Amino acid sequence: MAQSTAKRETFSGRRAFIIAAIGSAVGLGNIWRFPYTTYENGGGAFIIPYLIALLTAGIPLLFLDYAIGHRHRGGAPLSYRRFSPHFETFGWWQVMVNVIIGIYYAVVLGWAASYTYFSFNTAWGDKPIDFFIGEFLKMGDITQGVSFEFVGMITGPLIAVWLVALGVLALGIQKGIAKSSGILMPILVVMFIILVVSALFLPGAAKGLDALFTPDWSKLSSPSVWIAAYGQIFFSLSICFGIMITYASYLKKDSDLTGSGLVVGFANSSFELLAGIGVFAALGFMATAAGQEVSEVAKGGIGLAFFAFPTIINEAPFGQVLGVLFFGSLTFAALTSFISVIEVIISAVQDKLRMRRVKATFVVGIPMMFVSVLLFGTTTGLPMLDVLDKFVNYFGIVAVAFVSLIAIVANEKLGILGDHLNETSSFKVGFFWRLCIVLTTGILAFMLFSEGAKVFSEGYEGYPSWFVNTFGWGMSVALLVVSFLLSRLKWKDEELAVKKGE
Repeated sequence: MAQSTAKRETFSGRRAFIIAAIGSAVGLGNIWRFPYTTYENGGGAFIIPYLIALLTAGIPLLFLDYAIGHRHRGGAPLSYRRFSPHFETFGWWQVMVNVIIGIYYAVVLGWAASYTYFSFNTAWGDKPIDFFIGEFLKMGDITQGVSFEFVGMITGPLIAVWLVALGVLALGIQKGIAKSSGILMPILVVMFIILVVSALFLPGAAKGLDALFTPDWSKLSSPSVWIAAYGQIFFSLSICFGIMITYASYLKKDSDLTGSGLVVGFANSSFELLAGIGVFAALGFMATAAGQEVSEVAKGGIGLAFFAFPTIINEAPFGQVLGVLFFGSLTFAALTSFISVIEVIISAVQDKLRMRRVKATFVVGIPMMFVSVLLFGTTTGLPMLDVLDKFVNYFGIVAVAFVSLIAIVANEKLGILGDHLNETSSFKVGFFWRLCIVLTTGILAFMLFSEGAKVFSEGYEGYPSWFVNTFGWGMSVALLVVSFLLSRLKWKDEELAVKKGE
């Protein structure tokens, strides 16, 4: 057995891997992105393109990531390098995407943790939006330039969540990641089920569910609805940016890859559906209480979490309990995802420099924590987060997925990966799986170029062009340049870097 394989940590078993993988996949996107995306794109009718996207893109790409990581026994750069030395840049590109996501995901995790505490006494008062923007974030005017005025209410929790995550990661795969996921995920599921059941008994809940699930079949003829479905699946499942490659590399040799992938894929989508029911039941209550239509109160993203839900909590019976359940769920979901993001970077550093885990954890984590606090613990934090999130998702994740899939398909590597999946897996893949990968590559191309053309011509959210060009386009190009340079660096053990995993 190769030295790298002997020293590589593993999950204790398939169950530990599945829980950790679900923990990575279930994050903020499930709770605050899926319900509003469904509502905007045809309600109940959206479930059709969503399920088709899950079966033709989400699960096939999940299988692909598992095969790459499990076959080559490394983080993203090492696995791609063992695939082909020319592919190593793709691995580092995925690592750099995780660097950007990690530095901003931490701040949203800190906000969720803060709001869990605020829920006990509804600290946001009668005007949740004013509190969030003015008192909590103390948001400055971006047109006046980037401000590095620190906001104490943000920086404290931000540092705390970094220290918690790094503590878990320093403990390793089984004692840290698997054990924390094994504790946090059951708590998350129980809390969220209680939240959903409580929301269903609120006055007006049925109104919200009608708004969410009443199908608008005419929407199915719109290409944008199908792209939204593929986008939701793609961003929700933690695919094509190194996480599932890294986690699969910690699986034992005889693991059932496709069986595990099916469990993770359907568990993630089940949680999204549950989130949709709970969120829109609560929004139906909010609309009824305000004498408005659901369309007037329905929001996604930050608006849902930090504007709409505090309003619901203020008005609902046992609102404080709902608040703790909602923001607690958001915190646990974000924490397990955040840990998986940082693990991609730690694994890559360990592989390249042959560095011990504890040292690699803090070599990666401390500088990232410093940058995270510098950029997002300040009055410019929200606009910075908005731009980085948009650009790293489309011109980072979608871009690297598109380019790496093109390389894999063009170099006829799909057959090798399919054979590896079939060696140990219960669910066999063949022509249909390969066809799905090829079709998904075309869909990613459409997503990438259509969104690129739109942002290039219209700008983004009215932010100043210098800001978007620097932290949006500039960041996206820098990711690729830095990734190429990292792939040129010599490996600490060059022989190990080219051996196939056993």
